[in-house]
Amino acid sequence: MVNPSSELTDADPTLRWTVAVLGPGGVGGLLAGLLSRAGHRVICLAGQDTVRALRQDGIRVHSMQFGDFAAPVEADTELREPVDLCLVTVKHTALDEALERVPPHVIGQALIVPLLNGVEHPSVLRERYGAQHVAAGVIRVESTRTAPGTIEHGSPFTQIDLAGTQQRLANLAALLAEAGVETRVSEGESSALWTKLAFLAPFALLTTRYGLAIGEVRTDRREELVALVEEAAAVSRACGVPADPAKALALYDAFPAQSKSSMQRDAEADRPLELDAIGGALLRAAERHGVPVPIAARLMSELTTG
Repeated sequence: MVNPSSELTDADPTLRWTVAVLGPGGVGGLLAGLLSRAGHRVICLAGQDTVRALRQDGIRVHSMQFGDFAAPVEADTELREPVDLCLVTVKHTALDEALERVPPHVIGQALIVPLLNGVEHPSVLRERYGAQHVAAGVIRVESTRTAPGTIEHGSPFTQIDLAGTQQRLANLAALLAEAGVETRVSEGESSALWTKLAFLAPFALLTTRYGLAIGEVRTDRREELVALVEEAAAVSRACGVPADPAKALALYDAFPAQSKSSMQRDAEADRPLELDAIGGALLRAAERHGVPVPIAARLMSELTTG
């Protein structure tokens, strides 16, 4: 339904959209499958081996929330036509290289929504594509790619927060909700990004540093967890975003004991770690605002040198 002369915000969420998914891994593959199953045209952008697998077998999802299903998708190594929406779901470590698959002159009037960890990537995308094209978002989900096109979705939830105005993002939120993703729109970009980072950083750094699932972290490393949650909350508050350490700890305590962070899974698979996007961003913000973060600094040092 792409119409390069109209704005995406005018697009009817009940019609068929054309959606590019840059990085069909755990998160992108799940969203690609859900949007295709809902009747939309999905173009996955990835490396040649993944493209070949997706063209042959589509996306296969095994999900606690959505059940098991398969969905057809198109796939290419580069975007070659305008789209309505581009979801950026690569790891931060691969962002610069992945963006070469989406040439700025091709996207038309697409809205580009990054669903990455960290707080610094929206500026990179706005510099490349223009501020009018980018709306930041965060996703809460546990989902892993076990093979090209095969997605294991382990969490009983999939939630997205979009940062921007209702006028601009209501149709996109409706589109995602219709596909099965609980979606909210809030006007505070910093709030959305920092709320996630302040929660994610302690989980990611501690589980990765010690090779422990959250159940063991919250018992065997409880003192460090509490201290790190308080550090992250202090940095978030210094950046203008309220954070409640008690609420964060309560959420950690409610996690299934075997839960692992995506960074820990990357470490176990010997993949590059998003240390800079998560821990590095926390340390840089702490330095800017003069907030002491000794636990975070030590963990980052040990993870970087270890």
